[in-house]
Amino acid sequence: MSKNKSRAAIWDVDGTLVDTAELHFQAWQEICREQGRAFTREDFAATFGQRNPEIIRILFGARFRPEEIAALGDRKEVLYRSAASKGVELLPGARRLVEELHRAGFAQAIGSSAPRANLELILRLTSIARFFNAIVSSEDTQRGKPDPQVFLTAAERLGIAPAQCVVFEDAVAGVQAAHAGGMKCVAVRCVGHHSEASLRQAGADLVVDTLDQVSITDIADLLNL
Repeated sequence: MSKNKSRAAIWDVDGTLVDTAELHFQAWQEICREQGRAFTREDFAATFGQRNPEIIRILFGARFRPEEIAALGDRKEVLYRSAASKGVELLPGARRLVEELHRAGFAQAIGSSAPRANLELILRLTSIARFFNAIVSSEDTQRGKPDPQVFLTAAERLGIAPAQCVVFEDAVAGVQAAHAGGMKCVAVRCVGHHSEASLRQAGADLVVDTLDQVSITDIADLLNL
C-alpha cells in the first residue's frame, strides 16, 4: 500500500474510540434535574450523538433563548469533563488500529458532534493526539449528524476526497452521515447502542463487534487500494 497520505480515516469518538456515554448521561441528568425535568434512558437514546443545541431543543422545546441554550450546553460539558478527567480508556482494538493506520500512511481526523475541549481532553487522556492531523468539533459545524457536514469538513481539512475516506462510527446517525458524504463506513457495536441490522440499513459497509476485528487489509479493500 502506498504511504502517501492520499487516504484518510475519520473517527467519531464516543462509542467508537472510547465509551463515555454514562458520563454524558449523568451530565444531562443533572442539567435536567436543575431545570425541573426528568432525563430518561429513552431521552438519552433519542439524542445521543447530536449537537447540544439540538438536544436542548428536543428536551425543552422553545423554552430557552439562544444564549440560554449556549449556557446550558456549556454547563453540561463542564460536568462531563470533570467526570472524564478522572480517567478514560480506549475501547478494544482502538489504539492498535489508530497506530497501524498511521504506519500505513493514512491521514486521520476526528469528526465529532462534541465540543473541541472534550475531544482534546479525550485525546490527551488516551495519549493518541499525535496520530490526528485534524479535529472537527461542534464549533466547526452548523448541522449535526446525520448531515454529513462534520465528515466533509474533516476530509476538506485533510485535503482528501470523500471517496478516499473511511469513517469509524457507532451510531445510526453517524453511519448515515458518512454514507451521505460519499464515504465508506465501519460501524462498531462494542457499546451496543444499535443493532447490526440498523447499522447496515443506515449504510455501513462493515459492521464489527470491536475494532479488534478490523485490519488494515479490510480498510484497503473498502477503499479499493
